[in-house]
Amino acid sequence: MFSFLPELTDEEITAQAQYALDRGWALSVEFTDDPHPRNNYWEMWGLPMFDETSAAGVLYEVNECRKAYPNRYIRVNAFDASYGRQTTAMSFIVNRPADEPGFRLDRQEGSDRRISYSTHPYALGRPAGDRYRVEGS
Repeated sequence: MFSFLPELTDEEITAQAQYALDRGWALSVEFTDDPHPRNNYWEMWGLPMFDETSAAGVLYEVNECRKAYPNRYIRVNAFDASYGRQTTAMSFIVNRPADEPGFRLDRQEGSDRRISYSTHPYALGRPAGDRYRVEGS
């Protein structure tokens, strides 16, 4: 959600958090250095905010995560438990590394002229935790 837009401002993040809180959704903050679309296992920043009632409290946690991991992808998730299970109702990125290496598209040709494609993040060529560190730092 919103990944095609410019970076969200703190005011816009607060507005989205308030929208989720108004619907009774629990929020959480997560971060990763592997933004591959199929990577569902991001690191959790603290615990999910089940009892949070203030969008300012959510923004505080986002900013603390930004301070600790400025060169990682950070996202906010909103969970809707009204279905009797934790369902992600909303998820959006609130921080990106300054240098995003991007993805390579790999083409595989199979039998009967079948062609399939897969994506490979250039960042995976570096060890975890160092994928977005600037050279020489």
